[in-house]
Amino acid sequence: MEPMKWVANKMKSNSDERLSVMSLENVEKALAFHRSFPQYSITPLAQLDGMAKYLGLGGLYVKDERHRFGLNAFKVLGGSFAMGQYIAQQMGKDVSEISYEYLTSDAFRREFGQATFFTATDGNHGRGVAWAANKLGQRSVVRMPKGSSQARFENIKKEGAEVTIEELNYDECVRMAAKEAENTPNGVMVQDTAWEGYEDIPAWIMQGYGTMAAEAAEQFRTCGINKPTHVFVQAGVGSLAGGVVGHFVNMFPNDPPKFILMEAEVADCFYRSALAADGKPRAVDGDLITIMAGLACGEANTISWDILKNHVSAFLSCPDWMAARGMRMLGVPVKGDPTVISGESGAIGMGVIAALMENDEYKELRDYLELDRFSQVLMFSTEGNTDPMKFRKVLWDGEYPTA
Repeated sequence: MEPMKWVANKMKSNSDERLSVMSLENVEKALAFHRSFPQYSITPLAQLDGMAKYLGLGGLYVKDERHRFGLNAFKVLGGSFAMGQYIAQQMGKDVSEISYEYLTSDAFRREFGQATFFTATDGNHGRGVAWAANKLGQRSVVRMPKGSSQARFENIKKEGAEVTIEELNYDECVRMAAKEAENTPNGVMVQDTAWEGYEDIPAWIMQGYGTMAAEAAEQFRTCGINKPTHVFVQAGVGSLAGGVVGHFVNMFPNDPPKFILMEAEVADCFYRSALAADGKPRAVDGDLITIMAGLACGEANTISWDILKNHVSAFLSCPDWMAARGMRMLGVPVKGDPTVISGESGAIGMGVIAALMENDEYKELRDYLELDRFSQVLMFSTEGNTDPMKFRKVLWDGEYPTA
């Protein structure tokens, strides 16, 4: 089996000016916005006591995002809040004045009219944008990269979006959608990839993801634990990771958890950036074919990169078999533990944590991170079974075996 690669963070801290994007005040605004939706409920924090004992950890907790707004993934948190922030800005309001009830009212339609929200996606983000646009009476256009799942395509189409699968990779689809938005009256690009001149909306998307981190932090306290000691978080463009890390650092500025960033090895731009250790982000190009479709992004969100290079302990480049093993371990749990149905991008944390604790090949990393029987570990299952055929191939047919 192909091993996981890793690098400890040796980059020097800078002024950390981007950390304020994820301030507690900004996340509270996102949380209040999401709470105004009738579909909102707090997603479960699955407590895997049996798995923790089996692996030699003090505790293992999985934030289960398949229950988010009935959309089987966390992504809607970012897209919906960015749309709310954009609409508020256009109307000269603060987002705290914007609620679901107002955004679905006849008065809002008369005052604001209609915009067209463009995005590129492997599936989950596009579905979230299309769903929010549909609910708010707006238009959406979604471009998907080659190799995208037909099931994910159909889920986006059901929300009334104009959606296509292009013969392009993810980052090329982003550029295509951005150009289309520029040339469309009232066209708006809603993407979590930041670049020069395009930073407000990616920052708002990150703040939207802060809702998930804020919920998890509160759920830990409900369990009688002040905070996790370790947070494992996956990265595509890094907006989820930047949101999670930024929120926990703002919440515990003097003693934050240790953060471990995980990427698909074919799209490991953060790992390569950390390896270079000069503080500059690196990009990965090509087709980026991986089981972890949600992580198949070769260019970093520059806002997230600024946060992550200052606060992540280790950057991991992960082979596909680890995600498949994570899916099986969560889907067929230790006796007494809850079942977590997790998709390919959602389950990588489980595969990585198991490899670290079971395999002495990674003892150096395990020791460096101080993972032991006292550790209280948090991971995010960012999606449920969003590609049923792939899910069956992994769980039923043993695709991507570990032996």
